[in-house]
Amino acid sequence: MTGTHLKPGVDGNLSVTPQSAGWTYLSFGVMTLDGASFEGNSGENEVALVPQSGRLSVHLGDEEHDLSRAGVFEELPTVVYLPPHTHYTVSGSGTFAHGGAPATGQHPARVIRPQDIKVEMRGGANATRQVSHLLGPDQLAERLLIYEVYTPSGNWSGWPPHRHDGWHGSLYIEETYHYRIQPEQGWAIHRNYSPEDAYDEALIARDGDLILSPRGYHPVAAAPGSNVYYLNFMAGEALGEARSTPPVDEPDWAWMRQDWGGKALTLPIPVMAKP
Repeated sequence: MTGTHLKPGVDGNLSVTPQSAGWTYLSFGVMTLDGASFEGNSGENEVALVPQSGRLSVHLGDEEHDLSRAGVFEELPTVVYLPPHTHYTVSGSGTFAHGGAPATGQHPARVIRPQDIKVEMRGGANATRQVSHLLGPDQLAERLLIYEVYTPSGNWSGWPPHRHDGWHGSLYIEETYHYRIQPEQGWAIHRNYSPEDAYDEALIARDGDLILSPRGYHPVAAAPGSNVYYLNFMAGEALGEARSTPPVDEPDWAWMRQDWGGKALTLPIPVMAKP
């Protein structure tokens, strides 16, 4: 296990800060409650809460909002956005993710309902996946971007491989991947690599794992029989509308946006070539 691959604790919780990750902007965590309450404060960050499963609610001042969710493979979430210096309490029984990045407080607290979430189908052929924009660039936030991505059995995601680490004209944006996999014994392959500095790691992602993408390209492949969900929290130097700036594709594979079939081999191979 490397510093970019974290396993949940026995309580199902995990946490990453800029200091522990060795980067600048993004914090992320997952917490499971069993009938208890968690009190938090967004501090100097804008923060978002994303429920994953269970019966949960969040209290903001005199307001209470239902965050219950049957599960990540069953329905879209209700997301809560919090500006800096906001006190909140999450209570109930279930699991939720939380993450944030430095902000000045330009936008008020709000609740993003499932019907307000844009759902997009990306790719094609065996690179088809669903991307749900929980906090996309068209929604009000200072640095944060949040997506839920669904990659069906045997498919690829994050393809063509792309990067947003300041190389080749890309904006610098940090990113976490929190994996949930169906069935629980399933797995995915997550690769982080940067040819410029010989950085290359291929990681086995299992249910509940958190993988950081510190730099380079970062595609994902779902093993056959494994349906893969991951929650992306992202934050970096992009502010406001600049969060819509696209990443940079790996040059060797950018052509696949025009041919998702990837010039696939035709089977079976002939016994003898035609004269």
